[in-house]
Amino acid sequence: MAEVLTKGTGTVERTADRAQVDVSFETDGAQRNDAVEALTSRVAAVERLLSGTRGVEVRTRQLSVHDNWDGNTRAGSRASQRYVLRVTDLAELDGLLSALVHAEPTWLNGPSWDLADSKDAVFDAQQEAVADAGVRAQGYAKALGRRLGPLQRLSDGDGDMWQANDTAMAAKSFAGFGGGSPGSPVQIEQLGLEPQQITVTVRCTAVWSLLE
Repeated sequence: MAEVLTKGTGTVERTADRAQVDVSFETDGAQRNDAVEALTSRVAAVERLLSGTRGVEVRTRQLSVHDNWDGNTRAGSRASQRYVLRVTDLAELDGLLSALVHAEPTWLNGPSWDLADSKDAVFDAQQEAVADAGVRAQGYAKALGRRLGPLQRLSDGDGDMWQANDTAMAAKSFAGFGGGSPGSPVQIEQLGLEPQQITVTVRCTAVWSLLE
């Protein structure tokens, strides 16, 4: 029995409903213990902030302690702590970022956007992928003067998920805060850090029978 093999692609977009923020703090000291004690004092307010903000999950706490060197001469020590935060209540995001910036981090990067549950988006993309493969098969059958028969086999292709590649939206990503002067909390909401679109793509390969 003659067959036709086609590939289909389905793509849908959904608005992100959670965000990730990376932030780190560093302190120096004459000895390693001094650097760690200074770091503990510096992040104490941050720890209170994170435990008291609704919809914020600390995914990672990572401590690093090392000596500083000036050529071959030891020049004190440095301690740093990195946080990876997941924000599931986006109404809290601007306030959290403002408070983190006010705490004078060495580095803050984010938000990066994500879907808490992609199952519905994947399902819709699957429908589009199968329909696309069917339309292609119908076209080949017609070109050959045949009728499209039943689906014989269907295999799942590689699926992807990524943020919409929009330069204007990407420019609003708040990345790379490094130092500055203490002052009043910044108005993060003025940066327009709105949830971005997440693109979900599904690909499939289908084999159909061809009828006379």
